[in-house]
Amino acid sequence: GSFQDAGVIQHAYNLNYPLHVVPASSAQCPPWSAFSVSSPAVVLETVKQAEDRAEAVVVRLYEAHGSTVVAWLQTSLPIKEAMLCDLLEQPVAQGHLPLEKEGVRLSFTPFRILSVLLVLSQ
Repeated sequence: GSFQDAGVIQHAYNLNYPLHVVPASSAQCPPWSAFSVSSPAVVLETVKQAEDRAEAVVVRLYEAHGSTVVAWLQTSLPIKEAMLCDLLEQPVAQGHLPLEKEGVRLSFTPFRILSVLLVLSQ
């Protein structure tokens, strides 16, 4: 089959960036994830605090299968505003992204990289 069907990208990340176990209290905690992406073709590569905005984070994603795809970025963080930005974290013209029930809708062309600036609610 194809590398897409075999999940090569995910297996490579699992091999090169294994999860680390950290001791914690014995209190039971429900599973929690800050971010999820609806398409296996899109890789969430980076989450970082914005350089010039303490109340914002930057999320970088890329399309890894060589396809055109629409993906939903979902987060459990309290987001007030979302916008596309360049690599210097400056908002791009017409880059405002509406917040919908499904999350933030992102459109990718083959191997496209997107940076999204997420402003958090206070």
